[in-house]
Amino acid sequence: MAEEAAVRAQGEVVRRLKQDKADPDEIAKEVAKLLEMKAQLGADEGKHKFVLKTPKGTRDYSPKQMAIRERVFNAIITCFKRHGAEVIDTPVFELKETLTGKYGEDSKLIYDLKDQGGELLSLRYDLTVPFARYLAMNKIANIKRYHIAKVYRRDNPAMTRGRYREFYQCVNDRRILDGMFAVCGVPDSKFRTICSSVDKLDKMPWEEVRSEMVGEKGLSPEAADRIGEYVQLHGGLDLIERLLQDAKLSQNKLAKEGLGDMKLLFEYLTLFGITGKISFDLSLARGLDYYTGVIFEAVLLQQENDHVEEPVSVGSVAGGGRYDGLVGMFDPKGRKVPCVGVSIGIERIFSILEQRVEASEEKIRTTETQVLVASAQKKLLEERLKLISELWDAGIKAEVLYKKNPKLLNQLQYCEDTGIPLVAIVGEQELKDGVVKLRVVATREEVNVRRENLVEEIRMRTRRP
Repeated sequence: MAEEAAVRAQGEVVRRLKQDKADPDEIAKEVAKLLEMKAQLGADEGKHKFVLKTPKGTRDYSPKQMAIRERVFNAIITCFKRHGAEVIDTPVFELKETLTGKYGEDSKLIYDLKDQGGELLSLRYDLTVPFARYLAMNKIANIKRYHIAKVYRRDNPAMTRGRYREFYQCVNDRRILDGMFAVCGVPDSKFRTICSSVDKLDKMPWEEVRSEMVGEKGLSPEAADRIGEYVQLHGGLDLIERLLQDAKLSQNKLAKEGLGDMKLLFEYLTLFGITGKISFDLSLARGLDYYTGVIFEAVLLQQENDHVEEPVSVGSVAGGGRYDGLVGMFDPKGRKVPCVGVSIGIERIFSILEQRVEASEEKIRTTETQVLVASAQKKLLEERLKLISELWDAGIKAEVLYKKNPKLLNQLQYCEDTGIPLVAIVGEQELKDGVVKLRVVATREEVNVRRENLVEEIRMRTRRP
């Protein structure tokens, strides 16, 4: 049958991609296609088959992948806590009206939930708008918070892959952008939509962005060309000084305010000694409607090699800015609460780390077990359970194999496979002597430890440097 031949051919495509260690996203796409073909074949034969796959734009995470994700989360949370941040949480869905009108052209990416005859709800699109709602609802004017949670977008995600080397930060100010649009002849009514076009400059060349502005959004070619002169500029304090002297921009109140604040920001960055990693970039727009002042993005540079003269940007891994008016949208009295925030792109950072781990063939531990409680002889299950209970009560992370009489070799192999560093072995002689034989898996060194000293010995040997 032609259908069966097509399934076999598709199976061969998947096998070849796996053999060649192709892009995981491409493999997943071809696997999904294979499963759908098989399901269709089953349906044609009168058999009902489920297509076992995750929804488009989502994925499962294995224990190894979750270990890498935890590493990312821990690094980020440690940084937040170092700066005195508190943690909050908000519901995964909000009233639809809470999210409406906050995201400009991105509003079409919001997931609306089916009307169940009650409140109209939508899945949260980001964590910023729910945070602003939380501040207004609880009348909070001062908080330094972090929030790690999932958000949902009806997007067509494409994960950029490759090897990466370092971050740099791009900075701009919405007031400078708005001032620039004004002096370039952009009508007020088109500010936000033209801003959305400028925001695409990290993905599209200027010629395509200009074409969108003129062809789709009705901007005059002259205004677009004037914008082009500005948005291709980037630099540091020297550029800020130059723009403060610019005949057009210096006459615009908004742009002048923005440039003044940008100058102050760069003076602070100089104090922190990080101006070398910061670029003032007039093409940075961030399309969201709620930004009112400084905006910024952290961008990854591709690994330098013999064929590339300078590092190439491969995408944003963090972004944010100032949004002084957002809380006021939810406050009955319209009071403003100055806010500034940053969002970190966990998925992209995770993808990069995952590739790095694969390339280095680093062995990732999926548990934090410090010691396996083992026995060398039969009929010692009760003694193993007594000992592991003592260790758990003392806060030691310990495991035991779920077999009545496991072979010692199997227990030691389990430690090798999972990366458990120590084995606490109980035997008849050790029980008589009141000791436990502690074995270091890596070196195979064995030492007898008094039972009352075992907890401290395990802590000492598994303490991180």
